[in-house]
Amino acid sequence: MKKNKAWLYPIARPFVTLWFCFCYHPKAYNKEVIPKKGRVVFCGNHRHAFDQFPVCLSTKRTIYWMAKKEYFEGKFGWFFRAVGCIRVDRKIHDQKAKNEALEVLNNDLPLGLFPEGTRNKTNKDLMDFKFGAVSLAKKTNSPIIPFAITGDYKLFTKNLKVTFGEPFYVGNMTLEEANKKLRNTILKLYKGNKD
Repeated sequence: MKKNKAWLYPIARPFVTLWFCFCYHPKAYNKEVIPKKGRVVFCGNHRHAFDQFPVCLSTKRTIYWMAKKEYFEGKFGWFFRAVGCIRVDRKIHDQKAKNEALEVLNNDLPLGLFPEGTRNKTNKDLMDFKFGAVSLAKKTNSPIIPFAITGDYKLFTKNLKVTFGEPFYVGNMTLEEANKKLRNTILKLYKGNKD
């Protein structure tokens, strides 16, 4: 894996932090569970294109996010590549993206993804989860850190928050069991955030 794959991430992070915190005043809860080193899979709900930011700003580590291929085809495609995002073609079983994600974890780096597979534009709290997150975690013996984001991205509303749950390993669970545990945990965090 190229060491400079995410060369822009640490450079852009201070500027993004200033901009994002000024505009949205995000709050992070239980971020102490994020390990300072080692492989980890961040998984959470997804309603907005900015949902990576509250998670990224909760740790100084570079997180390699899985992102739809359309982001790489626009005029800002260079940016997504420079911050280490993994290009995913959602119309196929994208083995190349899966291999890149495995490489990230096997190099003891953090991976971020949204198990719903796309932004949730429904009235449901969560959509059904894909199995990619728990599969990657199981194959690499990586802990999963669930998170839930609530609030909105309207300027200066100050209601945006991310809450992290306790890390857990898939271990001997089946993928179905692990996926159910992950979804139930995120749903509980999500509903707790709204209280």
